[in-house]
Amino acid sequence: MAGLSPLDAVFLELEDGDPTLSLSIASIAVLEGPPPRQCEFLDAMLARLRFLPHYRQRIRRVPFGLGPPVWVEDERFDLAKHLHRIVATAPGDENALCEAVASIMAERLDRSRPLWETWVVDGLAEGRWAVLSKIHHCLADGIAGTALLETLLATGSPDGHPAPAGAGDPGAFPLLLRSVRDMVAGPVELVRALTGELRRPARFAGRITDAVRGIAQLARALAPATPTTLTGPLGVDRRYELAHARMPDVRSIAAAFGGTVNDVVLAAVTGAFRDLLRRRGEVPRTDSVRALVPVSVRSATEMSEVDNRISLMLPRLPVDLMTSSARFAAVQHRMAVLKTGGEVLGGSALLGLARFLPFAPVSLGVRVAAALPQRSVAAVATNVPGPHRALSVLGKPVVDLYPYVPIAMCVRTGIAVSTYGERMTFGITTDRDSSPEPGFLGKAVEHELAALLASR
Repeated sequence: MAGLSPLDAVFLELEDGDPTLSLSIASIAVLEGPPPRQCEFLDAMLARLRFLPHYRQRIRRVPFGLGPPVWVEDERFDLAKHLHRIVATAPGDENALCEAVASIMAERLDRSRPLWETWVVDGLAEGRWAVLSKIHHCLADGIAGTALLETLLATGSPDGHPAPAGAGDPGAFPLLLRSVRDMVAGPVELVRALTGELRRPARFAGRITDAVRGIAQLARALAPATPTTLTGPLGVDRRYELAHARMPDVRSIAAAFGGTVNDVVLAAVTGAFRDLLRRRGEVPRTDSVRALVPVSVRSATEMSEVDNRISLMLPRLPVDLMTSSARFAAVQHRMAVLKTGGEVLGGSALLGLARFLPFAPVSLGVRVAAALPQRSVAAVATNVPGPHRALSVLGKPVVDLYPYVPIAMCVRTGIAVSTYGERMTFGITTDRDSSPEPGFLGKAVEHELAALLASR
């Protein structure tokens, strides 16, 4: 019986603190037709579940919130309740698929069951169909989500061995005892860790200095920005749209400007936000758009672990600059500075400290933060590595793959980027109530990429 990490639990607490949120992530695979029958798809999924323990487990809350939730085996697990099927509205084009995705992802997952769903979307143009894999963010980050997707959709047998069944629900009293034990053990473990570090005082002093500096940098980055329509209260409905790029073009831009693929992504997003602000009659300023950029802190041996292992950076996107090349240069410089700075370390230090603290005050702090309006961060921008091999379902090849990231805490735009083969896709999530320009951001991203390609 494994407990959720502080970061995993944060996503549940955020969702509980705001009734407008559905904090699930997703990958949408588009496949060549014809689609399988429901019984065929169910049998294929059943064969994969042996390799996915959390897909058979539900969340169990600790009484009185004294400890983080734990994973317990769902004794009433019914695969049919997690597999759904819909038909896209005519004509079944990309817009119709995006509407289906937005509708599915706006709904919260049922906490009484394992926190995942898989949807088949029939009726797409050219005889195609789609599989949407939806999981709660408390279960996995983008990298772990990609690993789960590969297990679900990879050609041939999944890597590894089938996972044994997990522990059942132990009942309220054992969970309370475990939580009390953990509350006592946390400070003891912290003292033990500090004692070990003090044997090397120079290294310890350096680590403390770096962590404090990083936390201070994070605090400065979270200073309120110039108010724009990019932040504000969220409704319950979402809009989803796409932008596409060819990886040879992206690599060509990166090489021409001496940057990275991530620099190209953020530069394209920067130009799109500049266009959006100007369309809305707002002046793009130096502090108009600060993005939250998740950063993986997984080691090479942790890539297959199913959980969240991320820190963050908070770059200001240079939407005030006039030209695409100037914006790219500014993005490249700012990201280079942040990578050598302390924001990532500061975020990791805070999450590491949370491991030793009682869960109840951490939970309360997250819920209070979720309820407070914030004007510091205007967007989430995350680059999710694509699968390392071709995917298929029942012999039908996956021809495209789209990512979905949720939005929360007054952040009205989330952009997830993934690659599959030689294609890069931007999956853009917005709040439907406050984003009256369907399709605009996706087209603006593609326009900025074209401008960068032309200015090489």
